[in-house]
Amino acid sequence: MRPKIYLFGDSITESSFTYGGWGASLAHHFSRTVDVVLRGYSGYNTRWAVKVMERVLPAANGESESERERVSTIAVAVFFGANDACLPDRCGAFQHVPLHEYKHNLHSIVSFLKNRWPNTLVLLITPPPIDEEARLKHPYVENPTGLPERTNEAAGAYAKACIEVAGECGLPVVDLWTKMQQLADWKTAYLSDGLHLNETGNRFVFEEVVMKLKTEGLSLENLPVDLPMISEIDPNDPLKAFEGSKTDHIGEW
Repeated sequence: MRPKIYLFGDSITESSFTYGGWGASLAHHFSRTVDVVLRGYSGYNTRWAVKVMERVLPAANGESESERERVSTIAVAVFFGANDACLPDRCGAFQHVPLHEYKHNLHSIVSFLKNRWPNTLVLLITPPPIDEEARLKHPYVENPTGLPERTNEAAGAYAKACIEVAGECGLPVVDLWTKMQQLADWKTAYLSDGLHLNETGNRFVFEEVVMKLKTEGLSLENLPVDLPMISEIDPNDPLKAFEGSKTDHIGEW
């Protein structure tokens, strides 16, 4: 069984398998070694994620299958917070989750993942920064107030909370909110509508995630390919490459 990396998040995760998306880039990066599995749900917050996580992340049917799944799931990226940070008195109020509950929900998600897969790496990703002017130009629901449903300040508070949860749980975290704003023109360089990522923003997230995974010991250098590479196949005796131990290491990471 080829190992898996799950991407669990909101619309920024759901759209990550579009052309140039950070999830698609991860799948390409880890091709022949890992299956990158998308579990992205547009509009979702951590409150809703807690309700559905047992349904959308694989449950084992029997002890042997459970063991295979524990071995094969090597990482889960958890990327929520952008919707939780919607302001409670604006047009996105139905998505708002109070900050204290957001932290509690992240803890619940982490506990669920660690109970299901004790040895799996869990990587938290903070919400990105928000360009409020662009949000007014690209509303996704009717906005009679003329005010942005999100602010960068609120997104920063949720990013800080995400980092705190990572510290409390001993987990790695990618701080997009801080790192993206280190570029002077981050609003147009990384975002397509003040919230979602453009191609450059997707590339940025991909590179940050790959770097963090590598820091945690998960990289191409230590992940075996699932089947022999073409360079390992003898033109004079091609089938020899498929004998014996060549395929025995599948899913052993």
